[in-house]
Amino acid sequence: MTLEQLRIFVAVAEHEHMTRAAESLHLTQSATSAAIAALETRYATKLFHRVGRRIELTEIGRAFLVEARAVLARAAAATTVLTDLAGMSRGSLAIAASQTVGNYFLPPLLAHYRQRFPGIALDLRIGNTEQVASWVRDGEVDLGVVEGDVDDGALAVETVGDDELVLVVGRAHRWAEAARVTGADFADSAWVLREAGSGTRAIAQAILTANMPADRLRIAMELPSNEAVCAAVAAGAGATIMSRLVAAARIASGDLVAVDAALPTRRFVQLRHKERYLTQAAREMSEMMTAREGS
Repeated sequence: MTLEQLRIFVAVAEHEHMTRAAESLHLTQSATSAAIAALETRYATKLFHRVGRRIELTEIGRAFLVEARAVLARAAAATTVLTDLAGMSRGSLAIAASQTVGNYFLPPLLAHYRQRFPGIALDLRIGNTEQVASWVRDGEVDLGVVEGDVDDGALAVETVGDDELVLVVGRAHRWAEAARVTGADFADSAWVLREAGSGTRAIAQAILTANMPADRLRIAMELPSNEAVCAAVAAGAGATIMSRLVAAARIASGDLVAVDAALPTRRFVQLRHKERYLTQAAREMSEMMTAREGS
């Protein structure tokens, strides 16, 4: 069994399609099929069901996928150790971030990092807070940056910034002209929130349920992106609580109205695995983020 066979197996498993897997690896379909056939023949087992033009993992294939990813992650870690010996002239850095962080907080830092270390290839992956924590824990990325709290014993958590929260409504909402809204008023509106697993959703729901019984919280919509939440609120679907970074442009344009409400400030936090090797490229980015917090 070779690392190349493992890479091909993982790609086929993720794409569930031989041709698309081959294209992603810049291989021919015949070479990809041959690698899978060699594994199945060598170990006298079926890794995939062939269903029409699609393929699906067998039960054995699903179990093997976990181990194959782990082996590839360890091989990648070994490569990064050797790359570090060459200094910062080349290498790569994989970062995962939640939507608010990835779209608003990180881009200036990434641009600055790129200017300092042009030989380092940057890879930014966007997900919700739960996904980012999982990717860091599983070694799929070097660093994660999210908003809110993460309780995972495998991860080191460090504050790298503060985020102002704001309650926003559309122009036609009855709160748009209110001098102030308090927690006692929260039950009077429908709410548009991010999906479960989002850090923005977690803190918004915590604020709301701290001020009303859970059965009085009226969630009109759950949406998978900040932009979708803003659009729904602007269209009159309800109120929401989100980062001022996200809402600022729409507030400035008049599409959204910021309502005076006593809301807490949340943290942006950096995540890294406590036991995994931290590359020099990752250390430089980590120090850049923490230095920004201290400035």
